[in-house]
Amino acid sequence: MQKYLSLLLFSCFIVCIAKAQDSTYPYPSNQIVLTIEQQRVTMSYMDINPGKENAKTVLLLHGKNFNGFYWKRVIESLSKEGYRVIVPDQVGWGKSDRPNIHYSFHNLAANTKQLLDTLGIRKVTLVGHSMGGMLATRLTLLYPQVVEKLVLENPIGLEDYKTFVPYQSIDTLKQTELKATYESYLAYQKTYYPVWKPEYEALVKMQAQDLARPDFENVALANALTYQMIYEQPVYYEFKNIKVPLLLIIGQADRTVVGKNKMQPMAAATRGQYPELGRALAKTVKTSTLVELPGVGHIPHIQSFDLFIKPLLAFLK
Repeated sequence: MQKYLSLLLFSCFIVCIAKAQDSTYPYPSNQIVLTIEQQRVTMSYMDINPGKENAKTVLLLHGKNFNGFYWKRVIESLSKEGYRVIVPDQVGWGKSDRPNIHYSFHNLAANTKQLLDTLGIRKVTLVGHSMGGMLATRLTLLYPQVVEKLVLENPIGLEDYKTFVPYQSIDTLKQTELKATYESYLAYQKTYYPVWKPEYEALVKMQAQDLARPDFENVALANALTYQMIYEQPVYYEFKNIKVPLLLIIGQADRTVVGKNKMQPMAAATRGQYPELGRALAKTVKTSTLVELPGVGHIPHIQSFDLFIKPLLAFLK
């Protein structure tokens, strides 16, 4: 029986690797070296430069369960319009290192600013999806001289999760991450869409590449630490300080809550109401324009690309 279980687990592991290896980044990646808490850390990024002098730059910031991979179609559209596009994998994600550090939105913003400085970029439009929306907000508040415009696509952090989601220790969070499987990633990502389609699985395959890494324990710890970062470091109370032009693109079918599975079902059902949350944010930020996308879930640029890209390009122009 034990031999059979071992063979079964090994087979599942091989299948997981095969599924994950189907996905590759759409453009070549570069790296810069950072020093964080006296550690040498590598940060990966894509730099898609149209070769046009004085081209305006758009910086794309990924969400918690993603990396630069899923911006492919957005990059293509922006490039065709003559924009330079910078797509980092934040430290802790994707092709970047997963160090054991104190993760903070302040530090991620400082890393991103250092990347821009290294590339000689003085001004950008920020586009942040999901957790990238929290990071984009922090970066805008820390470095207002750098950000010309801000775009938030179904950002998380429109509520203060620590006021209603039960607390979990880092040890507990890490143990949960260590138990992750391809199937658990798939099940979670299915919650992002009103209707699941096979083409969405490419994002699951990209996330699941981590399962085959020999340092997966480090990955699991980084995942736990960055979950805690979201929980403990809200930007919710500072949206009112945004002064730059803001575009909100909000899929109306989104009900994402970080830590929702730890809540009682009745309480969870009252949270993550993106139609209401988006309108509240639009009222808070006087420079905002709100675009509501009916029937669209947590990732508009994947589920309904045409509905997403049209207002984005209009806002950039």
